Amino acid sequence: MSQDPAQIPSEWGVFTRATTTLSDGEVLIHDWYATGGEPELMLRTADPAEAVDLVSRLATFFADESGWHRRASDAVVAEFSEGPPEPAELDEAAEDLMLETVEVHPGGDLVLHLDDSCCRHFSSGYWPAVRFDADGFVTAVTVEA
Repeated sequence: MSQDPAQIPSEWGVFTRATTTLSDGEVLIHDWYATGGEPELMLRTADPAEAVDLVSRLATFFADESGWHRRASDAVVAEFSEGPPEPAELDEAAEDLMLETVEVHPGGDLVLHLDDSCCRHFSSGYWPAVRFDADGFVTAVTVEA
């Protein structure tokens, strides 16, 4: 029996090909798979075979979820600080910047999207994202809208 290419089962839920239904009823099919839940998980590919391969990268993330989150929040503080951040700043950001989405990209990069739970660090509608390479090193910190 062949697997439904629109659904990829995993131990973290079923990844479903992302869609958006427009007001006129037209359905747009996106080029990624996602699960609901917290955090939301995304596989940035439209190829079901590649999506299955990307799921394995999540095991690395979930083996140390809190460590990945802390490294991401520390990277955000370091990026936007004028000098070396104080330990208290790093601790505060780790508590305030909540992990919302984990994206896995072909090649093994991970992007963690964070939400400013108290709205003191970023304006409403904006959130930081931290990209890690396949070896787990921070390669970019961005603010998205």
